[in-house]
Amino acid sequence: MAAAATCGAGVLSSGCVASTAGRSSTTSFQRRSKASGADGGGPRLLSIAGTRPSVRNGQLLVSTGLPALDQLLGGGLAVGTVLLIEEDKYSIYSPLLFKYFLAEGIVNGHTLLVASAKEKPADILQELPAPLLDDNGKKELEDVHNSKTPESDVNMKIAWRYQLQPKMQVGPVSSSRFGHYYDVSKRIPQELLGSSKWHGFFLPEHITSDLKGEPCSLSGDYMKLLQFIQNIIYTEGFDGSNPQKKQKNILRIGIQNFGSPFWGDDICCTENSDNSHRLTKFFYVLRGLLRTSLSACIITMPTHLIQNKAITARVRNLSDTVVGLESFIGSEKETNSLYKDYHGLIHIRKIPRLNNLTCDESDVKDLAFKLKRKLFTIEFLTEAAAH
Repeated sequence: MAAAATCGAGVLSSGCVASTAGRSSTTSFQRRSKASGADGGGPRLLSIAGTRPSVRNGQLLVSTGLPALDQLLGGGLAVGTVLLIEEDKYSIYSPLLFKYFLAEGIVNGHTLLVASAKEKPADILQELPAPLLDDNGKKELEDVHNSKTPESDVNMKIAWRYQLQPKMQVGPVSSSRFGHYYDVSKRIPQELLGSSKWHGFFLPEHITSDLKGEPCSLSGDYMKLLQFIQNIIYTEGFDGSNPQKKQKNILRIGIQNFGSPFWGDDICCTENSDNSHRLTKFFYVLRGLLRTSLSACIITMPTHLIQNKAITARVRNLSDTVVGLESFIGSEKETNSLYKDYHGLIHIRKIPRLNNLTCDESDVKDLAFKLKRKLFTIEFLTEAAAH
């Protein structure tokens, strides 16, 4: 009882994970339950805009905003999980995946929570790419933002020619609000931003000089972010504990450049950090919050800068899905003729095996990406380059 009371008061500890699991009956990891609508009773999560069930296990999925990446991850990002994006060396391409995820949320009318220590969340949202929509897509977009309960059978036909190669099961899609394409040369329309709901956490605005005790040995910075996320989940009903506020929507959480010096962490500066467990404890508590809520989280992190590789291994282990970007800039591959058509490699390091104790490893190898004038694309490497 004491642990549950402490969590409810907004003071997180490592023991809060178990108590948060008991306070809500809405969890994304119930394959057949009222929450999933499998028995015909209770809320039907499958009717939420921008979601669909996994064909593998019935898990509720959201799109990452990049349909090619959705395919690689087994159909999309599972609700209640963490996607870790390991940033490329110069952080040129990883911000695009971060913005795709947020833009997909706005297009589908999802609630956003944007956290950064470098850029103001409002500025990040202004830089989101514009969706590529035909007439049917534009009509559907109006339905999402003009109605709280849009019909789920509105179809959208998208610019299919930008998908992966045919052997990755490419074909015309007529799904209802799942996976859109974006033009990185244009900015998202202001009317979409104006009708969206979002919450921003800009670290410099939360720093105070009177930081006291640090529960869980977390830094005050990480602690404030966890409390902010917890407050949004509970007060807006994403955990389902309050029937009057029970959400029929998804909370998309985006955390940028986490673990970098911008967040006041020294793991990128020294191998023997005095607070080497701060990140892993943050991930542990965060996962406890996500598991019992209609939330999905993407975190970009400069893992290539972390001096102690044991920390990197622990963070990967605590993430549900891990995707790494390797840019060719400054490397020998930049001038290698075999890679002349690409800008870097994408590594699917981990995909979740939900409701199991182990995780899957992607059987798709030799993937490359390139940034065209309008689009970020993922393709198979040519046979020569792959070997």
